Parts: sequence; C-alpha cells; structure tokens
Amino acid sequence: QVQLVESGGGLVQPGGSLRLSCAASGRTFSRYAMGWFRQAPGKEREFVAAISWSGATTSYANSVKGRFTISRDNAKNTVYLQMNSLKPEDTAVYYCAAAGREGSSDYIPREYEYAYWGQGTQVTVSS
Repeated sequence: QVQLVESGGGLVQPGGSLRLSCAASGRTFSRYAMGWFRQAPGKEREFVAAISWSGATTSYANSVKGRFTISRDNAKNTVYLQMNSLKPEDTAVYYCAAAGREGSSDYIPREYEYAYWGQGTQVTVSS
C-alpha cells in the first residue's frame, strides 16, 4: 500500500514563500510520476504541478507558473513544491498524489490517472 505524507504547510504573508514536502512509502517511488493538487473552500480540486519519475519533465497550472517549482529526490522518496510570491488566492489544502502506473521517463499523468493521495496540508496566505 502506498502512503503519502505531506508537510510544510502553514500561515504566510502575501509575497512570502513556503516549501511543501511529500514523503512516499510502500513501493518504488523512483518509477512513478508525482503531482500536487489543491482545493480551496467551496471550490473543486485543481491541478497545481506534476513531475515525471525521472524529473526531466514538469507541468504547471497557468496560475502558478513562474512562482511554484516542483522537484523530487528519488533517493529520499520525496517530492517538493517550492512556492514563492504567494498570493491570498493560493490559500487551499494542498495534496500530493502518485501515479497509478509506471510510465516513460517524460510521462505526466492526467488527473484521473493518479491512484494514491495524501491527507493534505493547509496553506493560508494572509496578512
């Protein structure tokens, strides 16, 4: 069974930064693409960023492009989301997700292809 545990959320002022981490266990982490999603109160879950298992390919939502960076350390079974220039509209619960199947080194899953999800970590951007 795959387990994903997010950490690093909190309260930050507009313009500030946070780094989220997602520690994975239960299978060979390095062979699976990973993603970050978020859900704000009263809104549907939305895609934030994704990274292929090799790290060679990344994908971002337009709303975070240029401000957020996804990365991974396969030796530590961990994926990160560095969030800079945070805005109040970034306030949400952030979820880490893992693909349900292995893929090519540049494979980025569609949302329905993520099979495992973490419990989420709250990010609040407010002055």
